Amino acid sequence: MDDQNKNLILATALSFVVILVWFVLFPPPEATAPTEEASISAVENNIALAPSTPDAQAAAATQAEASADDESPRIAIETARLTGSVSLKGGRIDDLSLKDYRVSLDDDAEIVKVLSPVGTPSAYYALYGWAPGAGLALEDVPGANTEWTLEEGTELSVDTPITLSWTNSKNMIFRRTLAVDENYMFSVTQSVENGSDTTASMAPYGILARHGIGEDADLPDLKNFFILHEGVVNVTDGTLTETDYDDVRDFEVNPNEGAQAEVYQVQKDGWIGFTDHFWMTTLIPEAGQSFKAAAKYDNRRKIYQTETVLPTMTVAPGATAEVSTQLFAGAKEWETIRNYEKNGVIDFLNSIDWGWFFFLTKPIFWLLHNINQLIGNMGWSIIGLTLIIKAALFPLAYKSYVSMAKMKELQPQMEALKAAAGDDRQKMQQGMMELYKKEKVNPAAGCLPILLQIPIFFSLYKVIFVTIELRQAPFFGPFQDLSAPDPTSIMNFFGLMPWGGPEAGTLMATIFIGILPLLLGISMYLQQKLNPAPTDPTQQMIFAWMPWVFMFMLGSFASGLVVYWIANNTITFTQQYLIMRSQGYKPDIFGNIKSGFKRKSKADEK
Repeated sequence: MDDQNKNLILATALSFVVILVWFVLFPPPEATAPTEEASISAVENNIALAPSTPDAQAAAATQAEASADDESPRIAIETARLTGSVSLKGGRIDDLSLKDYRVSLDDDAEIVKVLSPVGTPSAYYALYGWAPGAGLALEDVPGANTEWTLEEGTELSVDTPITLSWTNSKNMIFRRTLAVDENYMFSVTQSVENGSDTTASMAPYGILARHGIGEDADLPDLKNFFILHEGVVNVTDGTLTETDYDDVRDFEVNPNEGAQAEVYQVQKDGWIGFTDHFWMTTLIPEAGQSFKAAAKYDNRRKIYQTETVLPTMTVAPGATAEVSTQLFAGAKEWETIRNYEKNGVIDFLNSIDWGWFFFLTKPIFWLLHNINQLIGNMGWSIIGLTLIIKAALFPLAYKSYVSMAKMKELQPQMEALKAAAGDDRQKMQQGMMELYKKEKVNPAAGCLPILLQIPIFFSLYKVIFVTIELRQAPFFGPFQDLSAPDPTSIMNFFGLMPWGGPEAGTLMATIFIGILPLLLGISMYLQQKLNPAPTDPTQQMIFAWMPWVFMFMLGSFASGLVVYWIANNTITFTQQYLIMRSQGYKPDIFGNIKSGFKRKSKADEK
């Protein structure tokens, strides 16, 4: 077997190994369907953990049980963007859906549900109350199962708040007023009027409880993808902390409560909650308010919990105490969250997972968002963003392409050096260095734009993957979700037929790729034809296969990212072609890869 055939087999084997390794390292995220056994477990063990209190005696009190809602009365929540209800049992906000978002692109798809009551699979709810201090027992304060009375209002809407009330056996009147804005922010005002003849101490708290599914307490609808944070997110006096769900399960056990817990002391500003891919719930005390935040996990009942506990309040007989907090429950829309941050929620934009390259992902998304505001189509906005990025990098690209053109011109001399040196690699390297020095060529100059593209590409991938603005964002024709892989395939005649292609993320989808990956492979091939070929035959073969390997590797990526790469390759090819022509070289795109261009003759120039 000659060396050329050996190299071909080696390159082919390496290509398939790369594809298989990629498929193993980046498997498609799969939602875990709740089992019947897990659902029953969630209903039977529907207990939320008791809040941590500043008072040691109160901290040792029994847990506040959040039992199933059954037939308790409910008060409707209805705004332009939200629909749901508040249960009078516990006064819980436990039924909330988002009118603007659907679970899929199907015409009959349901709207996205954020919160669910106890008694349903994967219960997820917010509840508020008072932790008893000196002079009070647990039954003297409202808890998770207190039966509240509607005192004011009939429906919770933007213009109509509601007030709930409950009176204990000591003639202490507790009230809770709930209000909601035009987006996703609830205001919760808790008050107590001490009608007893003794002074009472208590600490107001807020709790977000999320029931897990299965033996390992996995939650449904999680992507479980390494570049995406899903779990607890909180800000403590300017410090952002992100804790994945599996890390919450590893917290040290709190001896007073029999549960894993991590406690944060907040001096002035902060918030805590749960974040998923596109949705979030967050407890937000008033700006400047000190409080204690905690993240917990109850291994017995498979319940995750975040909480905020405000300082203990002492209420004299005849006096009234009041405290206000906020609850965010909705979609992680950049503009909406930014407005909340401008209105006093410190560092709220950091609730979006910008990643390690936040110094790139934030401005890239800002630019993409504003371009989309002008164009109104996210696909064309990605292409416009690519044009701007390429324009910003053009000075470096110009030097790089000029260097590549000179390198391409030197290829015949480099081949001659290789033939003269034979197997003496040191002699060949010395000869090449002398040639570069003589012709004033920097072989590394062509690498800089490529190196700069790597963090930009990763940052854009992060933006496309984590931001809700790309979710179900249409481009044209069959491309109706730029955050999803290309839906076209030879199996549906590239989108011409009404049926779908292979399921995204499967091996079939990796093999039977769509239009966008094909265009990506072609654009990479054409761009590669302008670059100087390596002198080593094996390297030549590997580089020749790279466009087609990447075509399959990136076929399962978000189509918005593939659109960016196609646009980037096309613009790069155009720039490089024109610059090489301006330097006196006439690229031969479809010629032999070793002589891909030729110097213009004087006759050509005329």
